[in-house]
Amino acid sequence: MSRSPASARLRGPLAALAAAAAAAGYVLAVRPRLLNWGATSQESAGPLPGDELVQTPRMQSTRAVTINAPAESIWPWLVQLGAGRGGMYSYDLLENAAGLGIHSTDRILPEYQQLDVGDLIPLGPDVGIPVRRLETGSVLALGGSMDPRTGRITAPGSATAGPRLELGWTFVLQPVDGRTTRLLSRTRYDYSPLPVGLILRPVLEPLQFIMERRMLLGIKSRAEGRGR
Repeated sequence: MSRSPASARLRGPLAALAAAAAAAGYVLAVRPRLLNWGATSQESAGPLPGDELVQTPRMQSTRAVTINAPAESIWPWLVQLGAGRGGMYSYDLLENAAGLGIHSTDRILPEYQQLDVGDLIPLGPDVGIPVRRLETGSVLALGGSMDPRTGRITAPGSATAGPRLELGWTFVLQPVDGRTTRLLSRTRYDYSPLPVGLILRPVLEPLQFIMERRMLLGIKSRAEGRGR
């Protein structure tokens, strides 16, 4: 059966309307849940240590989890983060499919318990993110300038001409009582030029949510002594 010319003319506008409705639904309903998974409204809106790394972010997420362990028991898992170290406690299979060489451990590794400002946390072969702020037992802040074309991260302000992505990634431990701790993870981005963000956001935000949510739950299970 052939379609009428009128119905054929309507298909384009209707498809555009459906796409606009889907985009609006993501921005209004889905995106806030992805960006603030597990965090209270106060945690999401309030300032955190490490915010100074990216002072005017175009993108920000705050995710959190409650861990039934004291902060001093959680801190060693954060200190040993990184490829070739303790891993990222997320989906190793997905990370290694990208050639990152990450293997998450289920134990504290004494050889990786020393960390200082300026050290690099390796994220894969020849790629690392520098430690920018370190407060033992409470704050681990990472950040730098990324070239979106290569994924390389350098010290802030050292990026060459071209597109750039300034990022800050901070883990904060906030004791609730002697046996319970809130673990917050905040990421802040600024980018230039504007099209860089328009390209990255639809991919980066959902992917970051999937991997970071698993990371926080992975740290929780390990710190509580439940393994992976």
